[in-house]
Amino acid sequence: MPTEPNRNIIHLDLDTFFVSVERRINPKLIGKPVLVGGNGDRGVVASCSYEARKFGIRSAMPMKAALRLCSHAVVVRGDYEAYSKYSNLVTDVIRDRVPLFEKSSIDEFYVDMTGMEKFFGCSLYSKELKEAIYQESGLPISYALASNKLIGKVATNEVKPNGQLEIPFGNERSYLAPLKVDRLPGVGDKTKILLINMGIHKIETLAQIPIPLMINLLGKPGIDLHRKANGIDESPVVPFHEAKSISTEHTFQQDTIDLKFLHAELSRMTEKIAFQLRSENKLTGCVAVKIRYSDFDTISVQKSIAYCNQDHVILSVVKELFTKGNTRRLLIRLIGVRFSNLIPGNYQINLFQDSAAKISLYQRIDSIKRQFGENFVQKASGFDNRKTK
Repeated sequence: MPTEPNRNIIHLDLDTFFVSVERRINPKLIGKPVLVGGNGDRGVVASCSYEARKFGIRSAMPMKAALRLCSHAVVVRGDYEAYSKYSNLVTDVIRDRVPLFEKSSIDEFYVDMTGMEKFFGCSLYSKELKEAIYQESGLPISYALASNKLIGKVATNEVKPNGQLEIPFGNERSYLAPLKVDRLPGVGDKTKILLINMGIHKIETLAQIPIPLMINLLGKPGIDLHRKANGIDESPVVPFHEAKSISTEHTFQQDTIDLKFLHAELSRMTEKIAFQLRSENKLTGCVAVKIRYSDFDTISVQKSIAYCNQDHVILSVVKELFTKGNTRRLLIRLIGVRFSNLIPGNYQINLFQDSAAKISLYQRIDSIKRQFGENFVQKASGFDNRKTK
């Protein structure tokens, strides 16, 4: 079924968000090719300005490769605290002005204006919202007004930077038709190559392929891709609620002081909720460890960290906190791990510190976990927890 005609969805995306924030902090960067990310041998580009993109530089590219393409680019170390501050500022501007919105990442939003067209002209209101965001934050932002989230996102990407566009209801398929197939969300490198090898370069051609053939080509995802190619998307705008924290804890069948077992359990729990963070596109800025002894005395220690969602980074903090908190010579009956001070963030690992190879590894592991279950792949350091205590 086509999308109902009474939906009015605005997709907003802050342009080169990290770079824009750095330019707010240091205006001398305006007009220059800027790379945000790690500057070491293993550094990766987290974000780059449009001036840098002219040289072929893209996000997630190794920094050394980027600098070979543009040796005079300015490299800036990422600052997630500053990005969080500006993201929250933009969130507040949107929250104060719209009835329903979804914050899908640190720099991306969907606004549902459905039913409000009787009271506000949605076209005019979209422009006013864009202007309000710029006036309050100083950050450039692009948007598209459409009948669903898919069209809004595709259109916004096409009009960046600092652009705006409206796709009237009924024009979804005709708008997508001339675009290249990789403009559709979900068409990665492998799918793109597969389609191009079949002579499918434009979305118009993809939309005409029968569903049975799409299933033969891609399995069940072929159905979803066929719907997208035809501009169909009924997914709702999910109301934004800031999560306070996520946590997990384990009460043992028998109290224990087996440090090897306890460290394995901490590893398992950290891996579990770090995967949850990445699945929900969130980053944590505070880690806490809870310890309950056999006499039921309970202590909790915590530490603020640079925002991230990486197992290997967070686990070192968890073990540090456990060592700091475990000061009594008593058996332990429960341990827990909690992440708080959460912010939206769709970067699966810390692009400011880690290599492209590690980024790829996390993405593959998360893909396997989503497909086969989160326990299908597990760190070796967490295997001892399988011994029942």
